[in-house]
Amino acid sequence: MRVEKLQAAFDIDVVFRQFPLHPETPEAGLSLEELFAGRNIDIPAAQARMTQLMAEEGLPYGERTMTYNSRLAQELAKWAETQPNGKQIHDALFHAYFADGVNLAKIDNLAAIAERLGLPATKAERVLAERQFSDAVDADWQRSRELGITGVPTFVVGNRGLVGAQPYEQLEALVASADGD
Repeated sequence: MRVEKLQAAFDIDVVFRQFPLHPETPEAGLSLEELFAGRNIDIPAAQARMTQLMAEEGLPYGERTMTYNSRLAQELAKWAETQPNGKQIHDALFHAYFADGVNLAKIDNLAAIAERLGLPATKAERVLAERQFSDAVDADWQRSRELGITGVPTFVVGNRGLVGAQPYEQLEALVASADGD
């Protein structure tokens, strides 16, 4: 993947920040038709493009028909990052959502994902039920607004950024430009 290649080439640390992607989505989720209603989006064409982009990166991507509220998943990720091997949560959540179609708004689903990574499911459930990392996610969302970020993925290095799935060469130029700052 491009990010891992950048990490190896530039010896950089990647910091994941949370973003309010469709925060109005109810816990039960929305069909993609409901989500994109009135936006003149060709959903099958968009799905085909995503499938191709993901395949180019070696990432799994299933026939997604629903979108779910990711707020609790973001809070889980913030907690997991404080645990040994917790950074693996990002790949696990990605796979669960995009490949398996898991509803990431459900605490029991999130606890099961955490447990598969060796994190204690009961602790994950408590962290989410008590909203222990809500402030951390709020801070990330605020930072996104301050930076004018409107979509994901967004790559920020220093005071520069790129939005969307970008070719490796553009990401490489972004990281290299920070060396001169």
